[in-house]
Amino acid sequence: MTSDEKKEIIKLSNQGLGYTKIAGILNLPCNTVKTHLRREKGKEQHICLHCGKTINTTAAKKIKKFCSDKCRMAWWNEHRNEGNKKAFYTVTCKYCGKEFRAYSTSKRLYCSRRCYADARRKDN
Repeated sequence: MTSDEKKEIIKLSNQGLGYTKIAGILNLPCNTVKTHLRREKGKEQHICLHCGKTINTTAAKKIKKFCSDKCRMAWWNEHRNEGNKKAFYTVTCKYCGKEFRAYSTSKRLYCSRRCYADARRKDN
């Protein structure tokens, strides 16, 4: 199998074609295509979202998006609004009665540390 055929197999696979369709297009045995794709799966390379470096990954591990913690932190600091923050709850403060938004939990009782402290003093 030539290097051009190998590149074409990967290209067709990325387009969503199955082993038999790729084998039919390239006039190769189905098992040859299957074996090549399985071997290439372990050698996948991804690109860091921040700096653009290539990241070598292994097949059994989670795909990395960043090459280092430094790149990860820098990217998220630049893209703060792109997070998937859907867990906002509207809650009423137990002490002052003001409505406030709480992130990630609906069990928060007080809108601020001041209300919490005042409520504790009032109970004593």
